[in-house]
Amino acid sequence: MNFWEFLESRHQQLLTDTLQHASAVFQCMVLATVIGVLIGVATYRSELAGNFATATTATILTIPSLAMIGLLVPVVGLGVAPTVIALTLYGLLPIVRNAIVGLRGVDPQLVDAARGIGMSRLAQLLRVELPLAWPPILTGIRVATQMLMGIAAIAAFASGPGLGNIIFRGVASLGSANAINQVLAGTLGIVILALLFDAVYVLIGRLTIPRGIRA
Repeated sequence: MNFWEFLESRHQQLLTDTLQHASAVFQCMVLATVIGVLIGVATYRSELAGNFATATTATILTIPSLAMIGLLVPVVGLGVAPTVIALTLYGLLPIVRNAIVGLRGVDPQLVDAARGIGMSRLAQLLRVELPLAWPPILTGIRVATQMLMGIAAIAAFASGPGLGNIIFRGVASLGSANAINQVLAGTLGIVILALLFDAVYVLIGRLTIPRGIRA
């Protein structure tokens, strides 16, 4: 059976795995974005706190994904839970770092002007600082998403959802008729998903970042 025949015969399962993979990455990116931006907002004004937040999330990223999931399984069990926790933690570094950089890069004169017209601290953050810091934050989200696309495949180790399942089955049966087809189908699916997600982020950037800021 060649690769195209394999795709035709397994298209339903491949579609299901692809949708599960995309859903897992999307949901974890939403969590990572909320948590990462909140950490950035809480720490960007302090050099010490910002460095600590960046160092901590960077340390998490150095933990091998198999080890991370293996450590989580005894605590939260198999399936979705260790996948969500691991992917969310791995997605934090680019978002936290870019949120801190973006917020620190806002022109202080603009913040002073907002304060001068009577804006509260929260209003300054929501209406001035975060919108101006959005371009680097979005870049961090894009980078984190590309990372998680590949890392999510390891979730199959803990019976998690996604295209990692077909890759693991292929690796486990190397030498059999369809082993290479399975690995190739799963890998190509992840690559295509990564490209589609990135295209969506490009569109979001064009819709949410004013042309003057992009320039």
